[in-house]
Amino acid sequence: MAQEVRGVVAPGKNQPVRVETIVVPDPGPGEAVVKVQACGVCHTDLHYKQGGINDDFPFLLGHEAAGVVEAVGEGVTEVAPGDFVVLNWRAVCGQCRACLRGRPQYCFATHNARQKMTLPDGTELTPALGIGAFAEKTLVAAGQCTKVDPAVSPAVAGLLGCGVMAGIGAAINTGQVGRGDSVAVIGCGGVGDAAIAGSRLAGAARIIAVDIDDRKLETARNMGATHTVNSRTTDPVEAIRELTGGFGADVVIEAVGRPETYEQAFYARDLAGTVVLVGVPTPEMRIDLPLLDVFGRGGALKSSWYGDCLPSRDFPMLVDLHLQGRLDLAAFVTETIGLNDVEQAFDRMHQGDVLRSVVVF
Repeated sequence: MAQEVRGVVAPGKNQPVRVETIVVPDPGPGEAVVKVQACGVCHTDLHYKQGGINDDFPFLLGHEAAGVVEAVGEGVTEVAPGDFVVLNWRAVCGQCRACLRGRPQYCFATHNARQKMTLPDGTELTPALGIGAFAEKTLVAAGQCTKVDPAVSPAVAGLLGCGVMAGIGAAINTGQVGRGDSVAVIGCGGVGDAAIAGSRLAGAARIIAVDIDDRKLETARNMGATHTVNSRTTDPVEAIRELTGGFGADVVIEAVGRPETYEQAFYARDLAGTVVLVGVPTPEMRIDLPLLDVFGRGGALKSSWYGDCLPSRDFPMLVDLHLQGRLDLAAFVTETIGLNDVEQAFDRMHQGDVLRSVVVF
């Protein structure tokens, strides 16, 4: 029987979000209903609200979440009622060419729940990233549920569902940061700080944080940065080279998603070094680089989508590292809030006042 719960809806482009009654159907084949315990307020939710993803309003926002499986549909074997899970937006199909080549982290046919959650009048909602977890309960594909150790706090675990995983994965999976490497991270918001934490976890010897906000640079130091550069007052390329013996960093992670910062990343890397783009650009952005420089500097120019993660592999591992005291995921939680506070959390995010606001239920 369908249930009615409260959820945060973005009714139209740039309109304030509203807490509405949401109708959650019983899970069908391959689906699960999850009782949400915590959900982070991510920039991607703001992009949905602003119409920057698509115009399929109204949106049911929220995707960086953890909770307990309440019910599963026919054919579901990977999770069962009572399981504590982190929600992910990469439910791999197992059948596409990437999956069949043993690279499920690049699955080309990820999927969501087939049924739609609705408003009481039948208006269909588009769940953010196929999840829609600013709600007391949500309907997802069972493959979007990843079991982890229930000893972890839901407010911490949920962050792996998007931003923290994107940053850590950009360093470890995409950038393949190794012991003794030098790393520069341009942009020290939640994703950039996660890239710093991931680089420290991987054993990087020198981690250089670059931002225009001294508050963010201080937080970056707490996350593991060994050096900081305020690029508002200092040329970051020259500063990174100076801090790496004149050569540039082995790996430069661009966590802003702008042409000018990408160009900085390109020239701040060592010869044969790696640039990782994890910041999300907008459709109109372009980059103009001399092709001879692209050829002559060698190395690799990569983009990192969701940190090139495989949730079933990476989420449990990172939770275990956190519980062992080797990865401080709790440091990313600036504040916990209620459903009615999401609009204000977007404002604080825009002002750079928080690393993560987390809705708790």
